[in-house]
Amino acid sequence: MSSPPTRTVLITGANRGLGLETARQLAGQGFHVVITARDVGAARQAAGALAGPAASVAPLPVPLDVGDPGSIAAAADHLRATAASVDVLVNNAGVSLDGFDAGIARRTLDTNFFGPLRLTEALLPLIPAGGTIVMVSSGMGELAGLDERLRARFTDPALTRGALAELMNAFVADVAAGRHRERGWPSSAYRISKVGLNALVRVWAPELADRRIIVNAVCPGWVRTDMGGRTASRSVEKGAASIVWGATRHGEPTGGFFRDGRRIDW
Repeated sequence: MSSPPTRTVLITGANRGLGLETARQLAGQGFHVVITARDVGAARQAAGALAGPAASVAPLPVPLDVGDPGSIAAAADHLRATAASVDVLVNNAGVSLDGFDAGIARRTLDTNFFGPLRLTEALLPLIPAGGTIVMVSSGMGELAGLDERLRARFTDPALTRGALAELMNAFVADVAAGRHRERGWPSSAYRISKVGLNALVRVWAPELADRRIIVNAVCPGWVRTDMGGRTASRSVEKGAASIVWGATRHGEPTGGFFRDGRRIDW
């Protein structure tokens, strides 16, 4: 009896922290792992550290900066040229920037929201039926941080990807105009980027159902990484295990928000 074919997972921001540990755990489960990073040298170094007799790990030989549409297009072109198949896509790369102004808001959303949106759109032709998409989110993306007007807009059943993108851009415009508080937005670009990412999962899940592609948001918790800091309550291994749970689902569930394999509130 032949063994099932090896599944390929592509992980963004996989040269350190949660991305690297997620790669380690998935390689240990028999996945072929494609390591991506903004710096090709960092991706090669991470892949080399994970490679071993039982692990199949390779760096993407082109840089992938999810905040740069040109970088996304170049990476997608490379993967198409090599006839790659991406069975699992883990949108892990993200930023949490100090300060708060329109520039910070734009840079944060470009990486944390528009990056996963654009990369997933670019790679969808390479994701086969039955594939899996994981958006690495955060508990800060829960809707409790928004006023009723915004909650209604983010949870509108008629919300589309295009309308969601417009809503995210409206946040940046409101910050730039100094009116974001009166419009109900919190003064946290990171929070809004994750609210948007969670909404994107809800919008996209029914669109992908015909291809049996599932898409879920996963919260790794507060993790001791460069972003989370040394006082965070969770180890990198524990946080990555939550992402790995999402990456190893296929068929169901879809369109949800999970931590440690359990559904959590939006």
